[in-house]
Amino acid sequence: MNTVTTSEIPLPQATGAWREGDPPGRRRWHALPRPLPLESGGRLPGVRIAYETWGRPAPDGSNAVLVLHALTGDSHVSGPAGPGHPQPGWWAGLVGPSLALDTDRWFVVAPNVLGGCQGTTGPASMRPDGRSWGSAFPRLTQRDQVAAEAQLADALGVDRWAMVVGGSMGGMRALEWAVSYPERVGRLLLLATTAAASAEQIAWAGVQLHAIRADPQWRGGDYHDAGPGRGPHAGLGVARRLAHVTYRSEAELQDRFGRAFQGDEDPGRGGRYQVESYLDHHAAKLVRRFDAGSYVTLTEAMNGHDIGRGRGGTAAALRRVTARTLVAGVDSDRLYPLHQQGELADGIPGADRLRVIESPYGHDGFLVETDQVASLVRGLLDASG
Repeated sequence: MNTVTTSEIPLPQATGAWREGDPPGRRRWHALPRPLPLESGGRLPGVRIAYETWGRPAPDGSNAVLVLHALTGDSHVSGPAGPGHPQPGWWAGLVGPSLALDTDRWFVVAPNVLGGCQGTTGPASMRPDGRSWGSAFPRLTQRDQVAAEAQLADALGVDRWAMVVGGSMGGMRALEWAVSYPERVGRLLLLATTAAASAEQIAWAGVQLHAIRADPQWRGGDYHDAGPGRGPHAGLGVARRLAHVTYRSEAELQDRFGRAFQGDEDPGRGGRYQVESYLDHHAAKLVRRFDAGSYVTLTEAMNGHDIGRGRGGTAAALRRVTARTLVAGVDSDRLYPLHQQGELADGIPGADRLRVIESPYGHDGFLVETDQVASLVRGLLDASG
């Protein structure tokens, strides 16, 4: 049976990014008043940060919680899919009245990361001269991204976050917040993340970057105005397939799919196994809502993550953290293994013991195991000190 590949699926645009003229959804924007200095030495002009909020801020801003998303996430933490939001909130079970992040009590803020593609300035955005950034978009670091978020916090009147929480890439930024601005973080929840990207993590990411750049439709990164369906969808789809395998556990994939065929398709006759169909599905979803340039920009920032760079090493950097800290990892995570979270829990002064999220779902467990994560959130927010 012939199968339809991601690259053959008709797409309305060359990118799945949110672009000017699209429905705003729940987003709001903050425009930085001046070009953002970058760690590389350059300056990024015309930066806008897209963000969403839930709840009401206290007069003194003391009830503000910052939620930071992972690689292909965005500001839409909670809420239905709809115009402007291609998928439902990615942590909806945590944010809302009477939930762990109770919006009757807490003012929850979630920005789309700098370099992202859902409203914040990134490769798919327009430059001040009216052209798409594309290949001209600068290389970013986690520190650049957090510096932009700090300006958003200033604009919202938040001098100090009651808590900063993030998992995976979001955990990298949460840690960077606590090290760069220790006086501005009261509590810190780090999930399935690391002090520095490891060689294996960089290797997996590097293969994904090669897949995108090898796509003829990549055009060196200048594809955003190429016309309907002419972006590097095949390369981005391959990158997503590879990444998704690392996000789940071997046991879960085996238990869920085994060697079963997809429907009446016979792999011996050109058909697919169920696990291949599963990966195809996730690839097709991503290319419709994400941008390949953002995927490259954010992945390179993750590869460059090293909390100890220029700070005397990891141990010295972690000692800067003054927030009450809780670190948790997923027992089946093969991408960000538990020993990396153990290093954080051991190195951050006063951090509670490492907590383990029990899950068959691998790295994605921090997103899937809502009840366990909710318990961690409540425990940290309710802790004294």
